[in-house]
Amino acid sequence: MKNDIHDLGLVLESKVKLIVIESWDEPRVLQTLTGLAVRRNLGLFLWSVTEGLQRLGFGSAAGEEPTHEPEAALKLIKHDPQPNLYVLCDLHPFLEDNPKLVRLLKEIAMAEGAQRPTLVLVSHALKLPPEVQRYAARFDLALPSEEELLAIVRDEATRWSERNRGARVRTDNRTLQQVVKNLRGMSHGEARALARNLICDDGAITQEDLPELNKAKFQLLDLEGVLSFENDTARFAEVGGLAALKRWLAERQDAFLDDSGIGRPKGMLLVGVQGGGKSLAAKAVAGLWGLPLLRLDFACLYNKFFGETERNLREALKMAEQMAPCVLWMDEIEKGLASGDQDGGVSQRVLGTLLTWMAEHKAPVFMVATANAIQRLPPELVRKGRFDELFFVDLPDAGVREDIFRIHLQRRELEPATFDLAALAAASNGFSGAEIEQAVVSALYAAQARQQAVDQSLLLNSLQSTSPLSVVMAEDLAALRTWANGRTVPAD
Repeated sequence: MKNDIHDLGLVLESKVKLIVIESWDEPRVLQTLTGLAVRRNLGLFLWSVTEGLQRLGFGSAAGEEPTHEPEAALKLIKHDPQPNLYVLCDLHPFLEDNPKLVRLLKEIAMAEGAQRPTLVLVSHALKLPPEVQRYAARFDLALPSEEELLAIVRDEATRWSERNRGARVRTDNRTLQQVVKNLRGMSHGEARALARNLICDDGAITQEDLPELNKAKFQLLDLEGVLSFENDTARFAEVGGLAALKRWLAERQDAFLDDSGIGRPKGMLLVGVQGGGKSLAAKAVAGLWGLPLLRLDFACLYNKFFGETERNLREALKMAEQMAPCVLWMDEIEKGLASGDQDGGVSQRVLGTLLTWMAEHKAPVFMVATANAIQRLPPELVRKGRFDELFFVDLPDAGVREDIFRIHLQRRELEPATFDLAALAAASNGFSGAEIEQAVVSALYAAQARQQAVDQSLLLNSLQSTSPLSVVMAEDLAALRTWANGRTVPAD
């Protein structure tokens, strides 16, 4: 708050007469402006369409004539001979197709001299007309630091205790620190509301609360559209195999979350056969690190109008930074960035936008890209340095296939000990994880139709009746393995 008052005072000293503050936290904006007015002994007036122009506690009167209409209020402000501070809330709907208001704003903004009023426009979003924009200064309130966020959570915990006969809010230090990190990017008011909702349900802050917190934050930021929020971030234990990938992530978890000074990991590219577990691994990264997972949908990204696709991508990446720390998942990235001459250069411009962001962004956003057809990706994306590592996800070996069978049988409340997992793994040679799952599902359907329990023979029959992708597309798989040899790190 003190820094906001000081910084806003510097804007006033620059003699700018029109200031724009975009914020969802209007009470905090008004509190900051009140503090500035008190410190500098300025008259402070507030306008809204419901109340008109009113004095806030001190300063000269605004006049007796009605000022609910913005034109009347701006005329009064224009002729005020004192250096008062006028705050107009939600003026933006009136600026469309209203040349009188635009001209009044411009005349107030162009007024010279120390004894002239300063106008502050406050709204959640405000785009000034071009003829006024260059006369205005934009000011952003500082977002709360981690120390302030921790103080907000503790204050809400204290308030809950007072309402519940001194009962203490149950939590642990690790979870509390994760909550604080996930609240970053929120205003003071938003962080307080999220913290209150977190505590009030059961008087506890646990690991189970983190997904709901992330979902609430995503909804609060209104990020729907190109980005989608993935709720079911799998526990990493549910991913069969990928031992090398798991070790690599475990080694970098603290560096990403705490920024130890050696630099945060930027992301990874997963290349491999379809159904091999790349998408599940992307989800599991977020589950392992306790972070929200955002999926970038290239189908929603592209727009027929010139420049709109790149703008959509820039907005999506900016939104991801607002959700930071988070994991940004770009599934089948080759479908959105494959180079070609048939799209009017859109894919090249999208690629340029993405590469610039990957090189320059500072927010803790870990990018996980997956690709099935690596040869379709432009070379400038897959070169060393773009991603921290390039992993190849091959078909699972026998031991991993046993783990995959165990996972999917347990998930469907079937006891793995009653099956010969080694025989099932041998019979599923060349199967991907997704194909094994479908074989289990197919056996369940067959058992239901025959009104019997799922047994070994049903699973074996299901496997024998399936032609895996490794057989159907054997040549493509061989070519992918040849490309990956020496260029990538095996994920298993």
